Amino acid sequence: MVDARFHDADGAPLRLWATDPEDLQVVSALCQDAVLPANEMRWQKGPGRFAMLLNRFRWEHGTRRPERVQTVLTVTEVRHVRGQGVVPGDADTILSLLALEWEPGTDADGKLRLTFSGDGVVELDCDCLDLTLRDVTRPYGAPSGKAPDHDA
Repeated sequence: MVDARFHDADGAPLRLWATDPEDLQVVSALCQDAVLPANEMRWQKGPGRFAMLLNRFRWEHGTRRPERVQTVLTVTEVRHVRGQGVVPGDADTILSLLALEWEPGTDADGKLRLTFSGDGVVELDCDCLDLTLRDVTRPYGAPSGKAPDHDA
């Protein structure tokens, strides 16, 4: 058995499930530089679900025309949500997601940290790591016409 490669996705929508730190590294890499208005984050306390609608840069697309796709990132088994430097519900604030990191707790529980540019952080206290990423639209040309660049 051979692991999937980025270019294997080609034009197909991604549907990924992360339940351990290694899975999360893949999802984090695919979500790097995703952008969203701050009002596209939701926490449903009752079912313990946190979700975001991201405009994800298609890193797996390779060197072809820069593209983005709308993606839903869902985390279940969430007990509590904390934020710093992020104002949830503000449609005028555009966030850029840099990384997803898992900090294990004493058992299967832990904290999922979402780090945004400009020192913004959202931290989810979770019973376990259970995250899905699902592309929900067709890819579209990146409005900037280029890939995000971190050298500048």
